[in-house]
Amino acid sequence: MLLFTPGPTPVPQNVRNAMADETMHHRTPEFEAIFEKTRKHLFELFATDEVVMIASSGTGAMEATVVNLCKNTLLSVNSGKFGERFGKIAKAHGLKNIEIKNEWDTPVSVEDVVAAVKSNSDIDAVAVQISESAGGLRHPVEEIAEALKAINPDIMIIADGITAVGVERIDVTNIDALIAGSQKALMLPPGLAIIGLSNAAIDKIGEGKGYYFNLASEIKKQRQNTTAYTAATTLVIGLLEVLETIKKEGGFGVLYCNTARRAKATRAALEVIGLHSYPKVPAQSMTTIDDKDAAKIRSALKEEYGVNVAGGQDHLKGKIFRINQMGLIAPHESLWVVNAIELILHRLGRLEYAGIASKVYNEVYFKTALEKKEV
Repeated sequence: MLLFTPGPTPVPQNVRNAMADETMHHRTPEFEAIFEKTRKHLFELFATDEVVMIASSGTGAMEATVVNLCKNTLLSVNSGKFGERFGKIAKAHGLKNIEIKNEWDTPVSVEDVVAAVKSNSDIDAVAVQISESAGGLRHPVEEIAEALKAINPDIMIIADGITAVGVERIDVTNIDALIAGSQKALMLPPGLAIIGLSNAAIDKIGEGKGYYFNLASEIKKQRQNTTAYTAATTLVIGLLEVLETIKKEGGFGVLYCNTARRAKATRAALEVIGLHSYPKVPAQSMTTIDDKDAAKIRSALKEEYGVNVAGGQDHLKGKIFRINQMGLIAPHESLWVVNAIELILHRLGRLEYAGIASKVYNEVYFKTALEKKEV
């Protein structure tokens, strides 16, 4: 079975092998050395002033950033299931929440966020997804952050990069917290979250808030190459292997370039056979297709061609399917997926099969390869 869901993504064999080695105690010099190496790679990946690893899903990191960086009112952007989650976290902790809500195919505008902040001086933190994976869209987070910092340099910008970190180069100049999850572009099992923090965020955190998700406690310990509580040792070992594999295969720039090529080629291949991309501004992390036969296509991909893609949630259930583009994916695997979709459309009586999807995929993917090697 080819796993093409936008999380979890497939775990490479060498990473599985590394995690299958002898269990290591987290309070040992041996693990501290692994932790230190992993942090060094993460500083390069995130380009932030500090990085913190937490044994939790990405939602745990979302909660940690809201609790530690918002003292009064959180402005959250809701263009999907995960943007909605930020507001729920704020309310669960007794914080005020103002929400900008759009359709799941529509990114928020910079102007709407700026207007909301200007109209409410109590807003001290803004939370937004870089890639909202419920519909596969890309929010203009860097532009939002720059505009808000020009208004109020003290406002905290929380960016959910769970399906963006490791996908594309993110400008963190005005971002205070950048969140990642292990099961996305980092190609690990779920259970490890990573937060990149600015110096301004560290100052705002101060002594921290909460117990397990107290970021001040973690910053202090992780600067000593250990953790405040039990570390996710196996996942950290796997993460080091992943990051070193990416470096061996050309580094983060090459990874971003290949992901962008894959995204461009997949969309071109599916458009040429009559399929429609759902989001108005698609993220590089996935291709999301809205189609009257979405449920049939998804089911046939799994049952007949051994490809597992994701469906939609809530009101989009059965109306869209989402194809992963994150991580280290061999071109022939993506070719198999687009060709299988063309075969399914032929069986549904919607077109004559001509192998055009795989032809266009090849043309776009390898033409782009000749144009640019790194981003």
